[in-house]
Amino acid sequence: MAVRRLPPLRALEAFVRTVRLGSARAAADELGLSPSALSRRIGNLEDFVGKKLFTRARQSMQLTDDGHAFFEAVNPQLEALARAVEAQSDNFSLLRLHLGVLPLFGSQRLFPRLGELRKRHPLLHIDIDTGPHLEDRVGDTLDAAIILSRGPTRGLHAIRLDYNKVHAICSAEIRKRVGNDPQSDVLAKQTFLVHHELPDSFTAWKAAINRPDLDPAAVDHFDSGQLMLEAAAQGLGIAIMHDDHLRRAADTRLARLFDVEVESPYSYWFVCKPTALEERPVRLFHDWLASAEL
Repeated sequence: MAVRRLPPLRALEAFVRTVRLGSARAAADELGLSPSALSRRIGNLEDFVGKKLFTRARQSMQLTDDGHAFFEAVNPQLEALARAVEAQSDNFSLLRLHLGVLPLFGSQRLFPRLGELRKRHPLLHIDIDTGPHLEDRVGDTLDAAIILSRGPTRGLHAIRLDYNKVHAICSAEIRKRVGNDPQSDVLAKQTFLVHHELPDSFTAWKAAINRPDLDPAAVDHFDSGQLMLEAAAQGLGIAIMHDDHLRRAADTRLARLFDVEVESPYSYWFVCKPTALEERPVRLFHDWLASAEL
């Protein structure tokens, strides 16, 4: 049987790293090459496949349509090859990912699906960190994080995981007391529950009900969405939260206040340093998350 000719593997590695990192310079630094040496390796790959994979202009390299198609065809095969080698080798240890996660996202959306990830990548294990300031710790004590934010800091690789509506969530008793229409005098007597990192949600909700100057009896601040839901269920106030949180909680004690559509200023994002995508635990989780639709 004739053996198929393999592409130059170092050139293939240079190509894949350049695409994943989004920067030829970053890829060259990762591989310990000069930019010109990286360009030569990619040129060798282009000669092998007979197609231009990048356009080159000054210091930048941009994928061509052929380059996009080539990456989409090759990258899954490279991941499959890596998984096959891992499965047949006794030399591979556990893959460890240090992931920052907000508790409510973890309990409602991530943990119910982690079994799928474990079946796909048995060697991948995740250390969960629910501490504060997740975004600030990415690249330091965290490999990656799932944050709730207006948008991540520039310089981070990010995937937006959802779009949300803001709901006012309360107990059935409070809903009955407040009624079906926003009345300023009634709302002014209520306690509202607001996450201290998401203050603009309350501002957006007040604007949507045409009560931008609403000054309630009290605003209690929380650092836990789970505790906000429980406080609302116990009748301790009206929680300003995402519609997804209410739906996934499936708590019959909770009700939505008023029938208004409010676009949330915040979304869940997966974030990591661009160079972290070259670390196998981060890449495996990143690719699974992007396709899992949690």
